[in-house]
Amino acid sequence: MTIRDDHALAADLAEEAGRRLLEIREREGFGDAAVLRAAGDRGAHLYLMEALGRLRPSDSVLSEESSREDRLDPRRLSADRVWIVDPLDGTREFSEEGRSDWAVHVALWERGTLAAGAVALPAQGRTLTTADPPKPPPYAKGRFRIAVSRTRPPEFVQKLAYLVGADLVPIGSAGAKISAVLTGDVEAYVHAGGQYEWDSAAPVAVAQAAGVHTSRIDGTVLTYNQADPSLPDILVSLPELAPSLLAGIRDLQR
Repeated sequence: MTIRDDHALAADLAEEAGRRLLEIREREGFGDAAVLRAAGDRGAHLYLMEALGRLRPSDSVLSEESSREDRLDPRRLSADRVWIVDPLDGTREFSEEGRSDWAVHVALWERGTLAAGAVALPAQGRTLTTADPPKPPPYAKGRFRIAVSRTRPPEFVQKLAYLVGADLVPIGSAGAKISAVLTGDVEAYVHAGGQYEWDSAAPVAVAQAAGVHTSRIDGTVLTYNQADPSLPDILVSLPELAPSLLAGIRDLQR
């Protein structure tokens, strides 16, 4: 792999990690979900860390699979450039035969903002990237769809859907949910059950490049490369829907 600009590099790395994950899926099979998940997490993490160390040796890296000591390394907080990666977002879905709602996240944070990113959806055969951001279809008036967790949709999102006239669509990984907003499979994603920076950095980078609304559920800006990488809630939606969703959330939290 040759040196590429950051947008193209993010896409290259996400796609290659995804290709390797498909190979791991085929090699390990689905007989033991725990073994498959561990192999996927480790294989994709080692590849991304080696590639970034070789191609961007001066940059810091924050990965879901990094050790606690690496995550708390204070040098990351003073770095100008930090790659925020989730080698395998949606390990549960990765380990279930036939599921395609899992992803690889590669994002670059630079001096306070998300500068580049890519979300590979290997089992769907596509990658969404800031190099060529998707163009979400315009919102057709009327009832719309909100992506939620397959296993733990927040109760308040169920109430919110009733309030704003929306249907809930269960989808696996956070990257797959945000990608669904960008591809027109849903119109919004609302989550308040706890997340980390690597769960959303790459898909948010692509969403922002695509002109989609991204924020905390109180409307404040999403911030990355923080000392505490927890980022517990998020709203991603078509721009036209953001005001009503934020208003509905405020009403429910009173």
